[in-house]
Amino acid sequence: MIFVTVGAQMAFDRMIKAVDQWAGKSGRTDVFAQIGPAEYTPRHIAHTGFLEPPQFAERAKAARVIVAHAGMGSIITALTMGKPILVMPRRGDLRETRNDHQIATAQRLSELGKVVVAMDEEELIERLGRLEEVSAAGAIGPYAQDSLIAAVRGVVFPTQGR
Repeated sequence: MIFVTVGAQMAFDRMIKAVDQWAGKSGRTDVFAQIGPAEYTPRHIAHTGFLEPPQFAERAKAARVIVAHAGMGSIITALTMGKPILVMPRRGDLRETRNDHQIATAQRLSELGKVVVAMDEEELIERLGRLEEVSAAGAIGPYAQDSLIAAVRGVVFPTQGR
């Protein structure tokens, strides 16, 4: 199953429409999308507006691959589950988000080999056509590393331990 998510805060019609069109043309019937408060209604993929956290986790766990916006919640879910993830960042200039932080996130995590990125609808459709090439980066732990926690503590509580 391919699990598509736009996150919990807002719709991402541009991405959902591209996935829906791809599924219709390719005959894929194994796509399920969480679409948020969308204006676009998919015709070729099963979907719901929202999922409660347990249902979201079930869908993510059952997925062969996750397709998502470049939100950290979706990315961290995929990485902690060891799932391959294909992300398409929202764009500030299209008023899909406040700024281009998702573009920066997607680019950096792509450089680190953690996500596969499609920067626009055409690239998303092309990458969906080659989903077998999208592989997991390896599962990460659900908590920060001890070294990060120690560094944050050193900044927040600089006088402790001296």
